[in-house]
Amino acid sequence: MMNRSGKFLLRVATLAGLLSLSACSVEPWLKPYERQNLADPIMAFERDAVQTAYINHVYQAREGARGAEGGGGGGCGCN
Repeated sequence: MMNRSGKFLLRVATLAGLLSLSACSVEPWLKPYERQNLADPIMAFERDAVQTAYINHVYQAREGARGAEGGGGGGCGCN
């Protein structure tokens, strides 16, 4: 049997437990309306996509590594 103060402590502990569990909810870190900031061109790795594609083409042709940058082919020159 619990006395009156034991019941009170049990209620307080239960309430504290429920409050602490309510803080454990999972929310996305990034809100959908904030995703447009990641698509901003300033967030791109390269400043000029055309120049980067040309330089990658030159590297692939010179090194015989066609396909290394994600393109098709295996370096044999058949593609």
